[in-house]
Amino acid sequence: MTRLELAIAWRYLRSRRGSKLLSFISVIAIAGVVVGVSALIIIIGVMNGLQHDLREKILVGSPDIRVLTYGDDLKMDSWRFALKRVRQVPGVVASAPFVQAEGAMNAGRTYASGVYVVGIPGNGSGFPEVTSIREHAVRGKFSFDTQDGTHRGVVIGQLLASRFNVWPGDTINLISVAGVQQNAATGAYIPRVYRYEVTGVFQTGMYEYDNAYVYIDLRSAEEFAGIDSSVTGLEVSTKDRWNAGVVASAITDHLGFPYRTVDWQEQNHSLFQALKLEKLGMSVILLLIVIVAAFNIVSTLSMVVHDKTREIGILKAMGLPSSAIRNIFLVQGLVIGAVGTGLGLLLGFAGALALDRYKFIKLDPSVYFIDHLPVTTQPRDVILIVVASLLIAALATLYPAIQAAKLYPVDAIRSE
Repeated sequence: MTRLELAIAWRYLRSRRGSKLLSFISVIAIAGVVVGVSALIIIIGVMNGLQHDLREKILVGSPDIRVLTYGDDLKMDSWRFALKRVRQVPGVVASAPFVQAEGAMNAGRTYASGVYVVGIPGNGSGFPEVTSIREHAVRGKFSFDTQDGTHRGVVIGQLLASRFNVWPGDTINLISVAGVQQNAATGAYIPRVYRYEVTGVFQTGMYEYDNAYVYIDLRSAEEFAGIDSSVTGLEVSTKDRWNAGVVASAITDHLGFPYRTVDWQEQNHSLFQALKLEKLGMSVILLLIVIVAAFNIVSTLSMVVHDKTREIGILKAMGLPSSAIRNIFLVQGLVIGAVGTGLGLLLGFAGALALDRYKFIKLDPSVYFIDHLPVTTQPRDVILIVVASLLIAALATLYPAIQAAKLYPVDAIRSE
């Protein structure tokens, strides 16, 4: 590529006196690339943000791996032995027992609602914290210690507390259906009712946790679930969250039957697969905008070739080779693609930053689990978008450049 070729390419891109049509078409071609690239940056960022935000909110109360067991009662009896062996597996950072059950809750009034009751070790129990749920207390303390020293405290979600109008210091009833017995006189099944004191309220930003989860001490949860000294399973955190599947397989092999593991991706497989599919679909659809912009480049350069036919003939008659003519139009197309891609990146980053910072788009948390549209831009996606845009722009210049290089000097001059 010589300076002469670059100078001619730049001159062809500029508007000339008395004819601004071609420069206007060049601007339209650049604008098409800008729209396509900026839309890809914003939409892919939104999809990444949704995945990241949902993943982080889910993992607030859900561990990287859950170790469970097969059986009719779905409980783990010899959990202390299993816990010791799990901690020996490479990649495991922390592990602790948990109990999970379903029940109902009321505040001493007629209204009641179903809740998920989760039992985790209390403060000072000697077990490490596997999840970050304790860090999200907004009222009171994430502690099960009561004033009477019975450790029958309960920590509930913000939305659940608002719905029942109960706050730290108030009492609630948890109704368990586990291990119920039939009344011999009436034949009816009598549920078991336990009274707890609300010691804290948490808020994660995820509707499911804040609206339906109740945390109690592990011992109280064992009593509530009717499983004596057994637990539901073990919670495990790993060094690398994305390597949780490998660690889970190692735990399964190390423990053997009847133990099984479920990592965080498997627990929410359908949700994350749907997000990945949606991201792929949106990428393909928005890439069509860039392809449409490429057709604008083809039409723009074709019109330049037609308008500059006489000049091309003179240049070739003066000894400029066909390869140089081809390079001139290749440069024009690449400039349009590069400028459009650069401006699209700037516009896309600005739009993504504004969308994430000012939260212009609000969402219903009861439907989408989150209250606004998050945006997370990943370098790998940006690189792929830039490469795809420049590649499409380069391919779009080939046909006009080749047609210009094929012009014969005599025919080109005579056409005028």
